[in-house]
Amino acid sequence: MNILNTPFNTTYSTPPFSKIETAMFKTAIPEEIEKARKEIEAIANNTATPTFSNTIEALEFSGEQLEVITSIFFNLNNAETNAEMQELAQEISPALSEFANDIRLNNKLFQRVKAVYKGREALDLTPEQLMLLDKKYKSFARNGADLPEEKKEKLRAIDKELSRLSLTFGENVLAETNSYELHITNENELEGLPEFAMEAAAEEAKSRDKEGWVFTLNYPSYIPFMTYASNRALRQKLHLAFGSKGFQDNERNNTGIILKIVNLRHERALLLGYQSHAHFILEERMAKTPEEVNNFLEDLLKKASPAAKAEYEQLASFAKDTDHIDQLEKWDGAYYTEKLKQKLFDLDDEKLKPYFQLEHVIDGVFEIAEKLYGLKFIASETIDVYHEDVRAYTVMDSSNDLVAIFYADFHPRKGKRNGAWMTSYKPQYVKDGENSRPHISIVCNFTKPTATTPSLLTFNEVTTLFHEFGHALHGMLANTVYPSLSGTSVYWDFVELPSQVMENWCYEKEALELFARHYKTGELIPMEYIKKIKESSTFMEGMQTLRQLSFGLLDMSWHEKDPSHITDVKAHESKVFKRTDLYPDHGQTCMSTAFSHIFQGGYSAGYYSYKWAEVLDADAFELFREKGIFNSEVAQSFMEHVLTKGGTEDPMTLYKRFRGQEPQPEALLRRAGLVK
Repeated sequence: MNILNTPFNTTYSTPPFSKIETAMFKTAIPEEIEKARKEIEAIANNTATPTFSNTIEALEFSGEQLEVITSIFFNLNNAETNAEMQELAQEISPALSEFANDIRLNNKLFQRVKAVYKGREALDLTPEQLMLLDKKYKSFARNGADLPEEKKEKLRAIDKELSRLSLTFGENVLAETNSYELHITNENELEGLPEFAMEAAAEEAKSRDKEGWVFTLNYPSYIPFMTYASNRALRQKLHLAFGSKGFQDNERNNTGIILKIVNLRHERALLLGYQSHAHFILEERMAKTPEEVNNFLEDLLKKASPAAKAEYEQLASFAKDTDHIDQLEKWDGAYYTEKLKQKLFDLDDEKLKPYFQLEHVIDGVFEIAEKLYGLKFIASETIDVYHEDVRAYTVMDSSNDLVAIFYADFHPRKGKRNGAWMTSYKPQYVKDGENSRPHISIVCNFTKPTATTPSLLTFNEVTTLFHEFGHALHGMLANTVYPSLSGTSVYWDFVELPSQVMENWCYEKEALELFARHYKTGELIPMEYIKKIKESSTFMEGMQTLRQLSFGLLDMSWHEKDPSHITDVKAHESKVFKRTDLYPDHGQTCMSTAFSHIFQGGYSAGYYSYKWAEVLDADAFELFREKGIFNSEVAQSFMEHVLTKGGTEDPMTLYKRFRGQEPQPEALLRRAGLVK
């Protein structure tokens, strides 16, 4: 008996990871697709009059076990993959894509959904039920249910191909990341690097049976090298390797894949009656149209550009005075920014890191969650995990009732993609009177502890942990009836609000005092450091804003118009970046070929949402600042109107209920120091 085909017989029904073998998915997923297919057919062929219960709710709760095991499979494929799993993903993704289309293009089923939708005025539905009905109807109407048969077949073929291409794109980026190493045997070439970076590189070399030091393209290795190594030629070498992922003349080149993806997305949008992929995507966003997104990005660009240019000139002049650098390059940016920051604020990551031991930061974020939302995190030794680095917790409320299961996976390893993300193994929902609680995970890539030093975080990594934990709270505190409206199942440009608002606590004295203690002495972070963290928080903010805007503009450029005229990925990207690039461009690097957010993840025509959500979070946090960062009334209101509600109502309605007004963009500009 395959354990994946039955509900898990574990406490809280958590996945029995240690008993799961990759090969099990090969038979389990097709079997669950067949079971779910039968459930769908039963709903479609029901002869009773279509009702909300026998059609919409029945559809919502169909294929439950399939959802559970595909979540496990794809989460592991991101965090703990191997060749067998990647091969299997190439089989499973198209099969799932085809099954999703079988549902969306099932005319009998659509007619039943449409009948309930058309009669909705006469039904006594709650706001959440209305939202579910709207979402289910649109999942058919927006995905070709009304198309003639030959166009439906075309849509199926496109979706299957898109699912395969995005997987290959991600595999190429991961393979390029894993295959590169900068091997150094001369200690003089490590000048400027802090002890922790050298020790980690020495351990990396040892793990590869090499002498000396090995640096990789994984963030915990790459970022310290680019920030501290005074050997400019080696910084250049590493930067060019990082910037050319998926852009080299080999079998992992992603340029052809990008052109196929954007053209297929456009073809799909036209097939469904939309002007472009962006028009299709944005219909279901707070920013409803490409015009609104572009106006938003252009407005911020106009306001941030003068500051960004002034900052670049300041940095270039500092590099010239310091090291006679005539032309500041991209591989100089982090290095001289850090040096200038040290000079202006007498503050650097090396001074701060001893106060940010990973374990202490975790305890701190837990304590903040307890102060704000009454949550307790209890480490569990009995919940099964998929790798020894992963920690599992039960999350309880003040009445000692289970809120969620929480997994945390913090360190890089070979089978894990770069970056940081929050994900879910099981959503929250209410069924048969029982509130079934969610299983939530955050995955990061922080420096591993070494033989002599625990894992110490840069301040940037501290904010990353808080960011992902904010997403996790959104998932953990979910309190809705339907799984597809639960937790982070919200409009994409609203999903970053809980994560980005959480970062604000990293800059507050009251919060830092809870966890920022020296890992050796236990001494609290000095007040002057807290003051400097605050003062330096807007340092080079103009350049940082410009960088984020450039990614948003690049994303829109791929998706808001017919891309068929684009034949050269690099030339297209360079044209878009011309308005935002402060540094000289280099022909051998390309950002698009490793832009996993939009070509592998779900951010296509949605990258702007990071900045959009920053407006929301700056505006929201102003209320916390005004009333007190641990004010229970404000926290309860944020929890009640935002964190628990998922996608049950329009996000602007929820936001205004919490804030009493629409978000003010000036709040972001004030916080960023771009306006007084």
